[in-house]
Amino acid sequence: MKKETAKVIKKPLEVKKVPSFLVSISTVFLGVLAGSILILMIGKNPIKGFERLLFGAFSNVRRVGNTLSMSTQLILMGLSFSFAYKTGLFNIGGSGQMLMGGIVSTILGHYLPSSMPKPLYVVIVVMAALATGALWGLITGFLKAKFNVHEVVSSIMLNWIAFWLCYDFIPRFVKDQAIAVKSKPLPLSRTLGTEWLRNVTGMSTLNFGFLFAIIACIVVWFILEKTTLGFNLKAVGANKYCAEYAGIKIHKSIMISMAIAGSLAGLAGLTYYCGYSNLMEMGKMPNEGFDGIAVALLGNCSPIGVFFAAIFFGALKMGKGSLAATGIPTELADTIIATIIYFAATSILIASFWKKVFKKCYEKKLAKYEGEEKK
Repeated sequence: MKKETAKVIKKPLEVKKVPSFLVSISTVFLGVLAGSILILMIGKNPIKGFERLLFGAFSNVRRVGNTLSMSTQLILMGLSFSFAYKTGLFNIGGSGQMLMGGIVSTILGHYLPSSMPKPLYVVIVVMAALATGALWGLITGFLKAKFNVHEVVSSIMLNWIAFWLCYDFIPRFVKDQAIAVKSKPLPLSRTLGTEWLRNVTGMSTLNFGFLFAIIACIVVWFILEKTTLGFNLKAVGANKYCAEYAGIKIHKSIMISMAIAGSLAGLAGLTYYCGYSNLMEMGKMPNEGFDGIAVALLGNCSPIGVFFAAIFFGALKMGKGSLAATGIPTELADTIIATIIYFAATSILIASFWKKVFKKCYEKKLAKYEGEEKK
């Protein structure tokens, strides 16, 4: 009896599913490997190059604060794309939603009474950014739900509408008299930054927006994993016909999903234009709307994955300025990011590779078990 039990214990388990974090790590590794090859091709040392990247992002408290501050927008934009993606929607309108959240927050920062207590002021601008972004996202969701207008087309158009609205709103409401293409700088008291936080982090740009990004990760995780709404949204994303047959209102789910995604992007606009920066510039579409897609793909569209993927991308963006000391072009960091995005987009192939590896290991263990069983 004991021998039979021992044999059963030795029997290998079935081929296990490929962990998503393994796919993400493989993606980063391939991107770093490609970057190393490029550095070697220009006759430089890749180890020193990546050392300078890490130095530029984490060498002191100030750099760490700036890296986390840069990552804040990427976290929120990654969450924005991920939330819509879970419902089967491709939210490429994050840049426009971010602009709208930013311009409304900036206008409020200049027009709300200076005597207003900062906690109350922060609550008002946060709610305004969330509501504005939600409204901008809801337009895309409504067009998709009611008229079956593809969300990629409508969200791209809304990006440019937001872009040109900012062109009108900045000179109309918050024009800087010294520089016509920029808004008036907000004082520190009207941003998400505080004097004590700047002192603690060596005068970095870190602000309360990073805390809001962490809270957003928790809230998004809770909605998707612990609520009926999250279940309904994921069901629509998995198969909308089955979801409709089960009694889930598809059109309502699409609009809710895009509204929540838009609110996260609107909050990103607040943290960028009233946190990381203190002004808005005309004629500039924020790249974070597109970087957020890469963050979401690398993070497997999960809140925890998005968080760490955003920190990684933020480190690359902040550290690239230090590459100049080694003679390596700073654009190389952007090339590495682009390569990682490429591999993230082909994650199915990477997952397939690991599945084959696991299958071979399983077959070897099974053959070994069967050989021992015959004996």
